[in-house]
Amino acid sequence: MSCNPRVKEWATTLQTHLPHLSKPQLLVLALWSLGMVLARSCALTAVSACLAPWLDCKENTLRQRLREFYYDAPAKRGQRRQALVVESCFAPLLAWVLSLWEGTQLALVLDATTWGTRFTVLAVSVVFRGCAIPIAWTVLTAKVEKAWRPKWLRMLRQLHRAVPIRWTVLVLADRGWYARWLFLRITRLGWHPFLRINHGGTFRPSGTRQGVALKTLVPQPGRQWSGSGVAFKSRPRRLACTLLARWEPGYQDPWFILTD
Repeated sequence: MSCNPRVKEWATTLQTHLPHLSKPQLLVLALWSLGMVLARSCALTAVSACLAPWLDCKENTLRQRLREFYYDAPAKRGQRRQALVVESCFAPLLAWVLSLWEGTQLALVLDATTWGTRFTVLAVSVVFRGCAIPIAWTVLTAKVEKAWRPKWLRMLRQLHRAVPIRWTVLVLADRGWYARWLFLRITRLGWHPFLRINHGGTFRPSGTRQGVALKTLVPQPGRQWSGSGVAFKSRPRRLACTLLARWEPGYQDPWFILTD
């Protein structure tokens, strides 16, 4: 099945952008990615059923080969099997996306998705035409938020290597993921935080002595405000930054964005 010309052609393309992968890994990755496109599904059964007739092979044989791709090394057959270190692909994946990019402005979005009570997936994605292309992710046991901080920081460091120095990079996160340490780390990387916060905090505009409630800056729909100052009162949360506030007509609440 690995001699199929279409598979070999795609594996060659993958090797160009993921040169650290072994030849067997590239071939199975080519099968997986082609299969998902053709089957319009990422399910193992659907991909196997779609590819088997096309490759003229037994469905069960192909299914096992695809399944072993994500096994740990000891669970694989053979003496020279090795596990795929997924995070080694993060920077090359982003570099691949950027090689096709137009311009020098990039938006990355941080998001956490919980699958019931089992897993939480932390993902960093490239924003493109209303979609998000995942280029780095970490799967954790659900409801263990204390483990999130080092994972976010590690993924951002890995991706930083793939972005040209002179590019303008915005890092977006919704209000559930705002943290002072995240803001500071993003700026330390030379990127720009664009972090939404809840409307229950305070902000002290530059040149004033007293902080005000965020909602007083945009008291009604149709109003907007922007300016530099200090967000939050307590010392551990206090942050010098720029606040962007906007209450769009037709929406229940305003948006508050902290950036540099």
